[in-house]
Amino acid sequence: MSEGTITPARRVRHEVRDSLAVMAFSALSSCGIAVLLTVLVRN
Repeated sequence: MSEGTITPARRVRHEVRDSLAVMAFSALSSCGIAVLLTVLVRN
């Protein structure tokens, strides 16, 4: 195997951290929009 095909563990950790950040942002923004729509519909 050549050196270019091996992904260093540090890079994998960064990718996992970035993925978790994207998932957290997506979840928070979805919940925020749902709450906003609920408040607008109830009033």
